[in-house]
Amino acid sequence: MGRLNRLLINELDSGKTAGTIQKIIFDIIFQHVQDMVFVMKVEEGPKFRYLFVNEPGMKKANLTLEAIGKTLLDVLPAKFGKSLQQKYEYMLSRKEIITFDDQFVFSDGTIIYGETILTPVFNEKNIISYVVAVTRDVTEWSIEKNKIIESEQRYRSIVDHNLDAIFTINPEGKVLEANPSAALLTGYSEKQMSNHSIYDIINDHDLAKFKGMIEKTCLGYALESLDCKILNDKGQLLIVQIKTVPIVIHGNIKGLYIICKDLSEQAKNMEMIKFMAFHDQLTGLLNRRALLEHLHNHIYSPTKKNQEFALISIDLDRFKFLNDTLGHLAGDEILKRVAERLLQFQNDKCFIYRVGGDEFTILMVNTDRHSTSTFVRKVFSAFSQSFYFNSQEYYISPSIGISMYPIDGKDAEMLIKNADEALFRVKERGKAHYQFYRTDMKTVFTNVVTLETHLRKAINKNELSLYYQPQVEISTGEAHSFEALLRWKDTELGYISPSVFIPLAEDTGLIISIGYWVIETACQQLKQWCEKGYSGIRVAVNISPKQFQHPKLVQFIKLMIEKYEILPNCLEIEITEGAMTDTKEAIPILRNLKELGISISIDDFGTGYSSLNYIKKFPIDVLKIDQSFIRDIHVDEKDAAITSTIIHLGKSLGLEVIAEGVENEKQVELLSNANCHKIQGFYYSKPLPVDELEKRFLQKQL
Repeated sequence: MGRLNRLLINELDSGKTAGTIQKIIFDIIFQHVQDMVFVMKVEEGPKFRYLFVNEPGMKKANLTLEAIGKTLLDVLPAKFGKSLQQKYEYMLSRKEIITFDDQFVFSDGTIIYGETILTPVFNEKNIISYVVAVTRDVTEWSIEKNKIIESEQRYRSIVDHNLDAIFTINPEGKVLEANPSAALLTGYSEKQMSNHSIYDIINDHDLAKFKGMIEKTCLGYALESLDCKILNDKGQLLIVQIKTVPIVIHGNIKGLYIICKDLSEQAKNMEMIKFMAFHDQLTGLLNRRALLEHLHNHIYSPTKKNQEFALISIDLDRFKFLNDTLGHLAGDEILKRVAERLLQFQNDKCFIYRVGGDEFTILMVNTDRHSTSTFVRKVFSAFSQSFYFNSQEYYISPSIGISMYPIDGKDAEMLIKNADEALFRVKERGKAHYQFYRTDMKTVFTNVVTLETHLRKAINKNELSLYYQPQVEISTGEAHSFEALLRWKDTELGYISPSVFIPLAEDTGLIISIGYWVIETACQQLKQWCEKGYSGIRVAVNISPKQFQHPKLVQFIKLMIEKYEILPNCLEIEITEGAMTDTKEAIPILRNLKELGISISIDDFGTGYSSLNYIKKFPIDVLKIDQSFIRDIHVDEKDAAITSTIIHLGKSLGLEVIAEGVENEKQVELLSNANCHKIQGFYYSKPLPVDELEKRFLQKQL
């Protein structure tokens, strides 16, 4: 260090400005001993040569004594030296003190931040001969400053890039700042909102609640509201979620952040979800859930509790047939048209619901029995007009059941149940009319429900059996063919009439499994009779229209014939004309049955619309004349003529003809004179269980 001082003294002795420089140097050294001090000589070029560096300068700038006498560009790294050279040259051009910030990166990655003052020293010719540079190490301060800047930028990023609208307000509600999302939400620019009151955009209905939030937040509480509305620049109400957050500085609340999340789209979605929850998706009508809620409101509302109202249950007659025939898309379109027709009645006292399938319900409030009857007649009138689909015209009639509150029920479940019971009675009695609920209906409806439950268990409980009614040949008086008739004796209810449980089995689909049981039981009985030596016996089994269309019918019959090893011609399949309405499907099934070798008979012949057409198209073996023609054959000339014609037609076509429902001798005489093959009825025998049949008809034939 002593050598460095001698070099500086020699240089100063050779100049006329030595006193001035010496004064400046010693003043700086003693007042800024922790700062880095550099004395640079200005030479042509310009070049800046090191004359003096204090100890902090040597240490912090990482210089050695060899740097003295060398230029900036000789000593410093190229990039940093060039940058510093430019600063010195700028000072020369300005001829005044300049200040700048710079940083230096060491080879190990360490960064030093500095704040430098360049002071020019002029000679007697007013030329800058020397430059005194004082650099203060501001690394720690710069790091802290950068942290503050970074923190501010993080905050600004949260605010400026937030998808939620953020308003900065003072405690009085004046808007100080608003982020871009706030401008997007409200339609106002930040400039338009600044210095305006936040209360200007709050909906009047929510203003008191919002002011309460502000007041409480000013006490230091962050709050949240889920259902506040604000006004945008177009005057539209927007649903927002509002959060209020206090701005606390040094323990004092200086303002608030108002954060608004736009819930308008969510509100629309919620409205849609609510609509879907209470409306039928296909027709747009109110649904069953809405019906239950409305019933609950009318029954339990204090203001409406004693008001009489009607619950009208509507079912579309034969809609299932239309749906199956035309297809489900066509069925849906018809349901939409029905809904449109019913909607003409909807008002503030009449509500229309679709509760499922082809079932509709109407709730008429503040009405009586007479007014309800008048209204229902209007509904029937609306259905008197036809429906059109794909240029085709269709007529649909409704069946309607009605229950009245409070006389027919004091809760929703009972009212719905009783309206359905009244509807059930309507459908039971021919459909296409209406019926008010009566207390005596309950037993009938309950019995049907009970019967269905018992019928589902009848096969497994061995409650079903077959009786056999003989078909007697008129010419010989012998019986070699029998019709198998299903009987049911319930363990609890006793014998149930076939006229009761067969339609129930059809409606519930149980007829398929019951029908297969009948076929197998008949085949099993034929095998037993064969083993007993009763030969040449034929058993006719009734096949329902539903079972006739079942895809596994032919396969199952073939399997039973093989299983019980019986001759196919011992089995006869008896079908009604109703099973053959779709000739395209019926012909292949009948042909497949004929290929098995079994006989086919038409039951209730003459009651359909295309009887002669069936005879022509289908492979039929037996015609059974319906008992409606036989009943009055001895007193009604037309019935006698029709019966005689059917017998003659059958014989001409090589078909066997059987007359059903024969009950007296006069009927037998007329049928015998007409050369009818066989007769079946109570005149000869009622249906018999197996043991009685064997005693009366089979044993004497051995």
